[in-house]
Amino acid sequence: MKMVGYYMSANREYKSSVFTTLFNDESNLLSLYNAVSGSDLPSGTPLEIATLEDVLFTDRRNDIAFVLEDKIVILLEHQSTINENMPLRMLIYIARVYEKLIDNEAIYKSKLLKIPKPDFIVLYNGTDPFPDEKMLCLSDAYKDCPEALVSLGGSMNLEVRVLNINFGRNDAIIKNSDVLYGYVQFINKIRENQQAGLDLKSAITAATRDCIKEGILVDFLKLHSSEVINMLTTEWDYEVAQKVWKEEAREEGLEQGREEGREEGREEGREEGREEGVDISARIVFELIKKTPIEEIAERYKVSIEKIKQLQSALLQLPA
Repeated sequence: MKMVGYYMSANREYKSSVFTTLFNDESNLLSLYNAVSGSDLPSGTPLEIATLEDVLFTDRRNDIAFVLEDKIVILLEHQSTINENMPLRMLIYIARVYEKLIDNEAIYKSKLLKIPKPDFIVLYNGTDPFPDEKMLCLSDAYKDCPEALVSLGGSMNLEVRVLNINFGRNDAIIKNSDVLYGYVQFINKIRENQQAGLDLKSAITAATRDCIKEGILVDFLKLHSSEVINMLTTEWDYEVAQKVWKEEAREEGLEQGREEGREEGREEGREEGREEGVDISARIVFELIKKTPIEEIAERYKVSIEKIKQLQSALLQLPA
């Protein structure tokens, strides 16, 4: 069976995540699959991985797709919040995978073309409250049809299984894989270090050192310790930036939208204000993450130094 995997990225400069680096190893990935599926496939079960860059899915490569026993499994690891549009995004994703798997001419032949069955799984380890398990359904996104319209049949649905893999959640699943359990412990140690007052890089460094001492992910962390620190710092800094964009865009965009709406008397003014607020805030936050001098940012984007300091303060105060 030919295998196609996706590590989709909207920004090609971002490295693979710790998640994909850890589970890019076939034995680790098989262990993860056995844990989330309840299977007991023996070591050495054929499982192939390949990567194919795209610009569809995310800004970090934190997803893995593989074919195992004529089944396509798409795994995604999320650091922050659950996206309710995940079923729709998975629909686009799987279409791209099938496009790469099959002969384009074969779909026009009369004989039934056999294809691997897909499974969609999201492993959630964000800090927002979330149940142990939840199914996200494409049908929830369908618009309500007028009662006068009769269903013609032939509808479609797609379900995404979301598992909470935070420390202490879904233990029966997580502990079935030593590698997955080690990963969960590692992420938990980083967060505990941050709560104790360490900055992000120090928290990751300390967690790496402690895990090696305690026999957690020893080989992986010894081999990739410096990469792990860089990858997680990049990933989690980006998530903080995302939170700032959302909050600042909401406040600035809505206010500017109201003002323009009053002047023009149209709803378009409010929408335009939102878009401009998102763009300016996003650019400024990226400049702050890159350690660009405040004065230079102010000059470049024509905003006050006081406003930039407010953004900087909000960035520093947000939890990782």
